[in-house]
Order: sequence, then C-alpha cells, then structure tokens
Amino acid sequence: MTTELEKSEINSSVSIAHVRLDEQGEWHIHPLVDHLQDVAAMAGGFAQSFGAEDWAFLVGLWHDLGKYRPAFQGYIRKKSGYDTEAHIEGGKGRVDHSTTGASHACEQLGPQGRILAYLIAGHHAGLPDWNGPHSSLFQRLDQAQAKDWLREVLSHNPPGAILYATRPKSRPPGGALHCWIRLLFSCLVDADFLDTEAFMEPAKTKQRGMEETGVSVMLERFDAHMAEKTALAEDTPVNRIRSEVLAQCRAKAQEQPGLFSLTVPTGGGKTLSSLAFALEHAKQHNKRRIIYAIPYTSIIEQTAEIFRGIFGESVIEHHSNLDPDQETAKSRLATENWDAPLIVTTNVQLFESLFAARTSQCRKLHNLVNSVVVLDEAQLLPTEFLEPILSVIRDLSTHYGVSFVLSTATQPAFKPRQGFGWKFDGLDKVREIIDEPAALYCNLHRVEVILPNDFKAPEDWPAVAEKISQHRQVLVIVNRRGDARELAKLLPQAVHLSANLCGEHRSSLIHDIKLRLKEDSELCVVSTQLIEAGVDVDFPVVFRAFAGLDSIAQAAGRCNREGKLPTGLGQVFIFNPPKCSPVGLLRKGEATAKELLDDGTMAVLTPDLFERYFTLYYSKVNSLDKQGILDLLTRDQSTCRIQFRTAAEKFKLIDDLAQQSVIVRYGESEKWLVMLKRQGPERWLMRKLQRYTVSIPKSLFQKLLATDEVAEIYPGIYAQNVDGLYDKRRFGFIGGEGTNPLDLIF
Repeated sequence: MTTELEKSEINSSVSIAHVRLDEQGEWHIHPLVDHLQDVAAMAGGFAQSFGAEDWAFLVGLWHDLGKYRPAFQGYIRKKSGYDTEAHIEGGKGRVDHSTTGASHACEQLGPQGRILAYLIAGHHAGLPDWNGPHSSLFQRLDQAQAKDWLREVLSHNPPGAILYATRPKSRPPGGALHCWIRLLFSCLVDADFLDTEAFMEPAKTKQRGMEETGVSVMLERFDAHMAEKTALAEDTPVNRIRSEVLAQCRAKAQEQPGLFSLTVPTGGGKTLSSLAFALEHAKQHNKRRIIYAIPYTSIIEQTAEIFRGIFGESVIEHHSNLDPDQETAKSRLATENWDAPLIVTTNVQLFESLFAARTSQCRKLHNLVNSVVVLDEAQLLPTEFLEPILSVIRDLSTHYGVSFVLSTATQPAFKPRQGFGWKFDGLDKVREIIDEPAALYCNLHRVEVILPNDFKAPEDWPAVAEKISQHRQVLVIVNRRGDARELAKLLPQAVHLSANLCGEHRSSLIHDIKLRLKEDSELCVVSTQLIEAGVDVDFPVVFRAFAGLDSIAQAAGRCNREGKLPTGLGQVFIFNPPKCSPVGLLRKGEATAKELLDDGTMAVLTPDLFERYFTLYYSKVNSLDKQGILDLLTRDQSTCRIQFRTAAEKFKLIDDLAQQSVIVRYGESEKWLVMLKRQGPERWLMRKLQRYTVSIPKSLFQKLLATDEVAEIYPGIYAQNVDGLYDKRRFGFIGGEGTNPLDLIF
C-alpha cells in the first residue's frame, strides 16, 4: 500500500516519486521505494501469463532508479506538486531519470541487461533503437556512463534489496526476441501508469474495471440470444445452413488452441458463428478475453452494435470513428489497456500496436496473452506487410497461448511454400473449422456471376449506366472515388457512397439504403468497395467493375444474401470500366483474376479458385515486407541490437504522410467546431469531430490551404472554410473535382 506523507515532510530525506495536492489543499508525496516495489509487483503479476514474471518484477524495481539522483529530487521538491507531470522527463528543466536504471541493468546483468535497458530507457519516450540518429539506446548508455549518473544514485542510498535483486532465471521463449521484449514493455508501462494514477488520480482508478463478466457468463448470454434469434428466424434454406455453420463452430471450439480458419461464403453467418467459436474455445481452454479485429471502421460499428446488444458494457470498441456517446468512463479507461472481456477493434489498431514503440500503443499488449483473436475478412490483411504480420501471429500462437481465427469467404493462401530463390514462411497447421467448405459453397449458391465476353475491351460510362438503369434495385461497385462520382452523375436517382463522404454522412445513407431495401423501394446505389466487406445489404442485382477475385466474391455477397429471390439466383455482372484499377496492388489483383478466369472457368466462387488466386497474386507482389520490418527487428537479435523505433515508424498500415484529414460542414459539425475553438481539443470532442472528417491527398490539401478554402482552426487541425467544398446532398467532398488527386479508391 502506498504511503502518503504531509507537505511538512517533503523536505525530509525520503526520496520522492510523485507529489500531488488533494481536494482539501493538502500535499502528499509518493515515496520512491513504494512506487518501485508496487510497480515491480504489478508488472510481475502481468507477466505471469507468459512465464516472465522475474524479468518484469526486476524491470519494475529498476525503472525509476534515476529518480534517486539529487538533480531529480531537487527538481520535484522545487515543483512541490504544482506540475503533476514533474516525473516525466524531456521538458524544460526536467531531468533524465530513465537512462540511469538502464545503465544499472547492463552493469548488473551484462549483455542480458540490454533487454531491461530498452524497457527502462523507453518507459516514457517509447522503445528506442539500439543505434540511430534520433533514438539511440547505445548513445544514451554511453552518456549515462560518461556523466556518472549511477554514482549519483548510489550516493543517495537506495535500498540494497532494490539495487541488487535476484537476477532473472527464466529465458525468453523461442521465436522473435522483439515480440517478447515488447510484451515485457507492456507489463512495465501498464503497471507504471496504473500505480502512478492510483496516487495522482485516485478517483480515476476507482472507475477502472469492467463489470464482472467472465467468459462463462458471456457464453450464457450468447446462448440465450441465439435461442431467441433462432426461434424468430424463418425456416429458409439459408437459415438452416447458418445453423449448421454455428453448430460446427461450437463443436470445433473444443480442439486444442492454435491457428484456425473459418471459410464461409458471405451471408453464411460468419460474424455470430466466429463469436460462438471464440466464446466456447475461451471457456474450454481458460482464455482471458476475445479480440475481434476488423479491417475497416466503416463496418466495425455494425459488428460492435450486434455484440453490444448481447453483452452490454462488456464490449469495448477501440477505433478512431467511435462515437463518444457510446462510451462510458469505464470503457474509455479500458481502451487504454484492453482490460475487458471482449474488444472490438481494427486491424490497424491491433497490428500497429504489435509493432509499436510508443508506450500508449504498447500498454495493452500483455492483455493479448492467452486470448482468442478473430481476424474478420482475413484476406484484407495488408499485402505489403504480410510477412511481419504473419510472423507475429506465429509467435503469439506458438509461445503466448493466443488462438487465431482467420474468418473470411475468400480464404487467403497462407500455407508455407518456397520456390526458385524465394521462401514464404506463412502459417502452418491451420485447422479449418468447416468440415467441407466446397460443399458449403455449393449449398449456399445464390448468385450467377456473368463475366464480360472480352476481358480486354473497356466500356464507357454511358454504356454501363444504360445497362444499370434497366434494373429496379441494383448495387454498382467501382474501383475509384472519381469513378463512383462520374457514374452516379449519369444516374440521377442513384445514391452515391465513397470515402469522399464523412463517416456521419455515410452512416446516414447506409441506414436509408437498408430501410428502402426493407420497404422494397426502387433503389440504385453506386459505391466504391467500402460497401463490400461486412455491410449487410441484399440486392437482387449487382454490377462490379473488374477487380481481384476476392473483391468480386465480396460484391457477390451483397446479392441475394438471404436467398429469397423468386427467380432463384441473383445476378452479378462483371464489367470492364473505362480505366483499369489504380496502379499497384489493386491492378495486380485485377490482372491475377483475369489470368485465372480467362481460361473459361465457370465456378468463380469456390475455395479452390480463391487459393489459386491468392497464390498467384502473392507471387506478383514485389515484396510481402516492403519496409523491411523483419530485418530491422531480427537481423541482430543474437546481440539484442534491435531497431524498435525505426521499425515502428515504418510499420504504418495507413500512410498518414500521403493523406490529410479535413473536418467538413455536415450535420452538427459546425456546433462542435465552435466548441473546439472555444475550449480546445478535448478527447470526447475530437471523437465527435472524427465523424465529420474526410481524408484527402496532401497535394490537394496544400492547394486548398493556399486558397483559404481549408483553414487551420487549431494547431494541426484543419476544417472546411468556404461553402461549396462539401456537397451535403449527394457527393460529399468535391474540392478539386475533375483533378487526379481525388481519383482514389474507397
């Protein structure tokens, strides 16, 4: 238990970790020895889940040794608690207190000490590189030695039990050292945050902790929900197949933890069936939590809403588009370290955290250990980062008790293989949950895919529009934002969907689309591929611009989804647009699909063809580790010289440097903008405004900024500054219309 001392004792010989002023105006200090011991105990407890409690305990004891330096003690006494962040180094007048502990770790443990040195040196600023121009552990250790900071600490007489604690006896598991170090880092920084918060903000600490809902209770709630859902469902062939998929997921959940695939056609009930597997598997094997990772924020809300309807506050959403009205004080705190039984998040949040250096991103990682992770739409794992992503999946599954479920209608070809001068490690021993996927696809055959007669002959937009206009209810999916806008202009009644619309605008339109389909109204929707993955709509006819085979399959999943058409099969027309897919991965996907289908293949939507497609597609990609992430993290693993910071900077699934977010005038955005100007970017307010942003190319952004059509309303935050830049009725962001920069995908 932390000791609190009155202000009269601040100038005593007690070494201080933190100082605070309570509501009654009384001062309290947090003794450093208490902080070190409490963080050590908490970090060690976190690391028990992967057998590294001795390492985590020791790094907790040593992480703030530098605070024994007279320079730091003089600084914090001078501040006397007026600066609640006095313990954080790097600002004006602040004292480096982390490098000393790193130096002590190397002195005590020799080469093994480098492991703890990364953690201690980075517990505020983030994991450093071993050697680099901006973040160098090697240089910091040299500096500490040259300035003899450790001697200063020793002169302050820290307890010997802290300085000379027993060295760790456990060894890192097999696999990548960087993964193990990052998990230890997570244990340290979460423990440090929590212990500091308990002293500095005790009221906040009391808000932590979700309702006591274990996996068994969640499974009972799920079973009750599914029983009610089944009782109300129509007895249709599609619903009977969904019930069989659910039953197989429950049965296979009893198998030993590891890697699983769930291969089910779109509309086959993957979302709830994969959740059933995760819950049953977690209960059977004492897994701590379930993480459900989804590729796009445009569909994550739909999934989270379904889950929340079953489990209430046990579900935590963690993504950039979250409406703050959906948050509670507890759920906001739970997103910091994923201390909740069910997390719904994005691929970006999950995998960028697993390769991160920043404390805020790494803090939650220890809560991944001994969990179940469902990767929804697994085929959308980013191709150019595929090798590092699959490597961390292998490590977490093999050494940290994580079971993964690769859930998709178009299962990617992740089997290990090698050829002439190349090798793909992939994922080995992946067990399929569905007994006969090919038979399931045959039984769920609800659409006819009609390919163009000539794969090389493009059609102009007026000709495509004429074909579309012959259908009463039709969905059209194209490859570019510009294509969606151009085609929609030729179809005056069409609803337009693309990422040129802000999230609030898109959500409103999708809600209206679903309502009009339910009412059986006439409807034409022209969309980019944002509608393909997981947006639950059901059209009798779909037109799809030629693209990769996975995109064609996803488009088909929006057609005759419930199998209720009186004519039997829905129709999916594939057409050649005036321009082929954008240069890069999308064009390679299109070329691969044409190469496979040009041989007269009739069965377009089969697991066998998907495997052939992805095998060929991956062979065409220049690199499955474009940024060289694995080399940065593993090249000098034997000497523990790891480039954490550089790898984290390069592992960006969304290229922030190429895009700029702009807040547009739509709905209630102007009300929130006024509040932003008045009180600054509070977290809840920025979450509100996130719903009204559009990402545009940096080149276009610079032009609009120069003409004052976009203005900086707060440092680093930009908003629409003139009327006419955003079409609230139909097309969304139209600045720069007719120019190439807006000719983007999605």
